[in-house]
Amino acid sequence: MSPTARALWLTEPGRAEIREAPLPEPGPDDVVVRTRFTGVSRGTETLVFRGEVPESQHAAMRAPFQEGDFPAPVKYGYLAVGDVEHGPADLVGRTVFCLHPHQDRFVVPAPAVTPLPPDVPAERAVLAGTVETAVNAVWDAAPLVGDRIAVIGGGMVGSAVAGVLAGIPGARVELVDVDASRAVVALALGVGFAHPDDAAGDCDLVVHASATSAGLSRALELLAVEGEVVELSWYGDRRVELPLGEAFHSRRLTVRASQVGTVSPRRASRRGYAERMTLAMELLADPRFDALVSGQCRFDELPAILAGMAAGEPPALCVRVSYSDP
Repeated sequence: MSPTARALWLTEPGRAEIREAPLPEPGPDDVVVRTRFTGVSRGTETLVFRGEVPESQHAAMRAPFQEGDFPAPVKYGYLAVGDVEHGPADLVGRTVFCLHPHQDRFVVPAPAVTPLPPDVPAERAVLAGTVETAVNAVWDAAPLVGDRIAVIGGGMVGSAVAGVLAGIPGARVELVDVDASRAVVALALGVGFAHPDDAAGDCDLVVHASATSAGLSRALELLAVEGEVVELSWYGDRRVELPLGEAFHSRRLTVRASQVGTVSPRRASRRGYAERMTLAMELLADPRFDALVSGQCRFDELPAILAGMAAGEPPALCVRVSYSDP
């Protein structure tokens, strides 16, 4: 087994490169994984790429198996799918998901990987971390049958949430985004689509994932009396303006945070991280979620792709990174 691997490092804000990385000797309870695909979580990873993680959140924003510290140099990422080359007999040869940075081979404890179900292709499984975030958000939101729901922000997370919510009987689910091309994603997920100016109001629930002040303000405007906004956006070090005057108090509105780092309090007494990830994997058997992957590159191209994404290009929801030879 080669003692080295290749990993993506953010060397300074706005710059990344692929470096050789030492591969530790696996212990008896470890697995060695050869990566097939990773996914770029556009919102969070471009924020990290630009060096915009607030100092107060350096510890909270650490990814599993991250090396280095914010702002840089740091090895970051958390959507990896690969094949187990070495480890416990029940895992060798299986394709697994792991919350690991972009690296062509890696060693982690066996409990850190989740085997893919037979009906979930490796190409789609890079979305497991994103769908896990969506599951936690829906647990936090606790929607009811027939609810009127808007999801503002048609990025990876918002679209994943809309896809999960689409399964609620009788619910009116509308994906809201300024980018008209997101209508195609909404159609694939089986939900409605609207520009923010045209979104349906009187919502029981709005999930906000646009990471903009305008989107959060619009979320409040769309709520019915005593409605709730579940805030999923991560703003980094940017300040957000929110109109808490106007009808906020008279209509008894609520804004509540959701974050995947902890299991939703509504389920924490009965479900843990492993159960939440298992559920996300089960949901990914649905091919509707393929609509969230709209770009692909080779591993060697990733530094340039990240720089482009941080500048707004390409417009893909999720860029899937392939580790196979071209």
